[in-house]
Amino acid sequence: MSDARERLIESATTAHRRVRSDFRIAAHPAFYDLDAKSRIELYEATVVSRRIEAALNEWGLSTTALAVLRMVERK
Repeated sequence: MSDARERLIESATTAHRRVRSDFRIAAHPAFYDLDAKSRIELYEATVVSRRIEAALNEWGLSTTALAVLRMVERK
């Protein structure tokens, strides 16, 4: 895997996303720079990452789940 592709996948694996004014969550910008094969690798890396996050969280929640709960609380 090239360093540039690896950096894009690592960047897009994070749970940090821009939330639009209509509360839709935008894809990470790095996602659009990946080809189809790399997007599959991104998905697989994201699944592993979220499982690790949930295992480390006292309530068993990933950062994505925590972010969604914060959004719900704000409404």
